[in-house]
Amino acid sequence: MLLPVDLTFGAVLAVLLAVAATVSAVARLRPPREIVLAGLRAAVQLAAVALVIGWVIRAVPLLLLFLLVMYGVAVRTAGRRITRNGTWWWGAVPIAAGVGPVVAALVLTGLVPVKGIALIPVAGILIGGALTATVLGGRRALDELAARHGEVEAGLALGLLGRDARMEVAREPAADALLPGLDQTRTVGLVTLPGAFVGMLLGGASPLLAGAVQLFVLVGLMAVQGVAVAVVLELVTRGRLHRDGDGG
Repeated sequence: MLLPVDLTFGAVLAVLLAVAATVSAVARLRPPREIVLAGLRAAVQLAAVALVIGWVIRAVPLLLLFLLVMYGVAVRTAGRRITRNGTWWWGAVPIAAGVGPVVAALVLTGLVPVKGIALIPVAGILIGGALTATVLGGRRALDELAARHGEVEAGLALGLLGRDARMEVAREPAADALLPGLDQTRTVGLVTLPGAFVGMLLGGASPLLAGAVQLFVLVGLMAVQGVAVAVVLELVTRGRLHRDGDGG
């Protein structure tokens, strides 16, 4: 067993969570309460998933419902991270646009069977990647538009359309959302051994098969995140996704 789930395991987790919250508080990064709650939520949610996943994977309707719940949570999380107003629901579009075609292609080609044991982890990784890219891309674009509002006004004065003027300011900052995924892909095997690779090895797969699965995940993630960032950037520059006072 890689990690024995016992009192020592719980104690070490508690210490690590306390360290994360303390560092965040001392450096004034994020409220420590947010760090602690995130850790507790993760524990509760993983425990719940561990209890239900055994019977979810036995029936296709339950499997699809589980995937829909994953998607819904991702949409709300991404949307509310980007903005607090009623436009947050537009966060559903970049996540669906990135994940939908990739998952459909994998299922239709038979690379991933419609079975929970295979589809849930793959879809989860892709949805998580789209969520991260959508949040980073949307927040960076909106932050930059707020900070460089004068440049947008100058572009409008020169005759640019609203979307084009915003795009000139927001494109490069939003593109930064792709850097974590790109760096992970470029350094895989040299700096990190990601979860899919390690999990396959621990499950008894050959190193070659584990490497192939990890490569498949990383390339799929780049496609998903690229689409998600491109779509959220369009939504921001067209004024569909905005913060109070900067719409239109």
